[in-house]
Amino acid sequence: MDMDTLRRVDMYWRAANYLSVGQIYLLDNPLLTEPLTPEHIKPRLLGHWGTTPGLNFCFAHLNRVINARDQEMIYIAGPGHGGPAAVAHAWLEGTYTERYPGVTRDAAGMRKLFRQFSFPGGIPSHVAPETPGSIHEGGELGYSLAHAYGAAFDNPDLVVACVIGDGEAETGPLAASWHSNKFTDPARDGVVLPILHLNGYKIANPTVLARIPEDELVKLLEGYGYRPHLVSGDEPAAMHELMAETLETVFDQIAAYKEGDGGRLPMIVLRSPKGWTGPAVVDGVPIEGTWRAHQVPLAGVRDDAGHREMLQEWMRSYRPEELFDELGRPVAEITVTVPEGERRMSASPHANGGVLLRPLALPDFRDYAVQVKSPAAESSEPTRVLGTWLRDVIAANPETFRLLGPDETASNRLSAVFETTDRAWDAEVLPTDEHLAAGGRVMEVLSEHLCQGWLEGYLLTGRHGLFNCYEAFIHIVDAMFNQHAKWLESSKKIGWRAPVASLNYLLSSHVWRQDHNGFSHQDPGFLDVVVNKKAEVVRVYLPPDANTLLSVGDHCLRSRDYVNVVVAGKQPVLDLFTMDEAIAHCTRGLGILEWAGTENLSRDETATGPDVVLACAGDVPTLETLAAAALLREHLPELRVRVVNVVDLMRLQQPSEHPHGMKDAEFDALFTPDRPVIFNFHGYPWLIHRLTYRRTNHAGLHVRGYKEEGTTTTPFDMAMLNDIDRYHLVIDVIDRVPGLAVRAAALRQRMVDTRLRARAHTREHGEDLPEVRDWTWPY
Repeated sequence: MDMDTLRRVDMYWRAANYLSVGQIYLLDNPLLTEPLTPEHIKPRLLGHWGTTPGLNFCFAHLNRVINARDQEMIYIAGPGHGGPAAVAHAWLEGTYTERYPGVTRDAAGMRKLFRQFSFPGGIPSHVAPETPGSIHEGGELGYSLAHAYGAAFDNPDLVVACVIGDGEAETGPLAASWHSNKFTDPARDGVVLPILHLNGYKIANPTVLARIPEDELVKLLEGYGYRPHLVSGDEPAAMHELMAETLETVFDQIAAYKEGDGGRLPMIVLRSPKGWTGPAVVDGVPIEGTWRAHQVPLAGVRDDAGHREMLQEWMRSYRPEELFDELGRPVAEITVTVPEGERRMSASPHANGGVLLRPLALPDFRDYAVQVKSPAAESSEPTRVLGTWLRDVIAANPETFRLLGPDETASNRLSAVFETTDRAWDAEVLPTDEHLAAGGRVMEVLSEHLCQGWLEGYLLTGRHGLFNCYEAFIHIVDAMFNQHAKWLESSKKIGWRAPVASLNYLLSSHVWRQDHNGFSHQDPGFLDVVVNKKAEVVRVYLPPDANTLLSVGDHCLRSRDYVNVVVAGKQPVLDLFTMDEAIAHCTRGLGILEWAGTENLSRDETATGPDVVLACAGDVPTLETLAAAALLREHLPELRVRVVNVVDLMRLQQPSEHPHGMKDAEFDALFTPDRPVIFNFHGYPWLIHRLTYRRTNHAGLHVRGYKEEGTTTTPFDMAMLNDIDRYHLVIDVIDRVPGLAVRAAALRQRMVDTRLRARAHTREHGEDLPEVRDWTWPY
């Protein structure tokens, strides 16, 4: 390797290290033109040094490869606390100044760069959306490799360099992510280059992979299907030479892999000291190479003159006078190492995926409509119907759309997609296997973490997708959802971040039809997690039939910068809306089902409005609500009943809380300001109360929903266990409409007896009463 080239790489590395230390410590005096004083030091020292020099080392060497090979590349910084490195890198490449013109590439800009880091009104200490070149929020560990592979899918010319911290490597999601190499296609996908960074320690403890015998580590990584290359040491000159030679070998192997040589993908194991090039000993205690280097090696700099002197010596050890000119600008020997234009990792359009995003070519969902001659007379399986549309979405978008799920695509009745594509698979295939191929568009692996991580990486680099999952087990990715939602919230405030395709969840096999799997599979609580996020980001839809699901699905795939959660059953449900009616209903987000109510049938010309409102959200709660409305029409024909179905859950909030929210006047007109409202809800009842607590008639709102009563039983018995069944709804009406308790006492007793009869039938026959199981709208 040309030693002059390595000298420039070393200068870049030293400059990045200098800038990183400055971000952690300094408010002023960025070039150390005068001795450090307490006024130059931040009052609160936040940020992390331990992993930063290793990241800077990788960035410096990857830039050399990009220049030498004209390689398209982005990075994923798995060590989330490596924020100073990523910011320093973007500033040295000039991208930071392009994105933030006030942070100029000179001494004045360097001062702003230092001051803003982890400072009120500034930028986070993590590799965050504010950082040019990033698509990975480092606030939570475990997802870097999954994000990297998601970015590489359908990006055949891209290399994603993924630096994995050895602490992060101990997490379950990261351990599973190594297997992502079994789902890539050399011809159509890019390449992920994992760089496992072993610096030996987490916050306070050693890391497992850094302490096991090296031959055991190599065997582990080989078992995952990689060709590991070891770069180990602490002497900078020798490490530069070894890293450069290793990268040449690695990228030759990548080129051969892309040409179809059948070899394994390479990876690098980088072993360097924690806090490399930082203070070796402070106050008689070893720092470099120990867990004490994790965060701030010198903690008393503002008040301790001795520590200030050590900080000054530390920063001067990088020889800043060789790295920056008298105006504080990086010298030409550093800037010449920076790739040009979009080849800079901090400026790659793949790391700002919205600029690459193309709208999906979506087939007209109306063409897939279920024909409805009269409401609630026949049934369809909503997700099976949606599957025929998704089949053609995949066919029309063979490079920009993927369907993901944890081995549940067929179970969730989306099997029609296999008429046009296969499951992505690049491992052994047996004669008994079905729909496995390297170029498949369906991503299935029994890890919700991987599905979520792949999809996030795919979306953030400018593509589209849908994640289908059993409702109860989407909770596994609660924290990942939180991180992505926070990323979107932050990105919306950053002008240069272009909108990306929404993260779309389809939750099926839901709580009310998990009667066969039992209590462990019965949990609708993901909705509660989702609505905690800001209204600018989250949307929740509960389409009650096949046509409304088609309308909602089309809307979600067209949207940008949201997390859309759609809950829809795979079992047969009654067809309620023609397609035109479904579109109108979904556009409104909720509405009165006039055919199901009786307020317009009343002969009392002096009556105004309903006596009671039966509201519902979710397919099974809607079915039971309609059945209750039919019972009330039969037995209490004089009662004026209004039936309201809610598709867009966020419509229940006020406009001040959510863009979809209804004004109080509109809400009161629909739900009345003073009549009893019996709301039959798919999820936990208190969520509806949370969304409506400020409404005029909140005191008159009674919500039925899942109350953590479940077991292996029949579908209707599940409804009865949680009091969302038709008979209990009639009882609720009798109990809550003034004057009915005495007048309808006999009907109430009949409802109680019918519930008992229904339960006895399930215990004796193992199935629901025929009158319940086969119910359709009788009018």
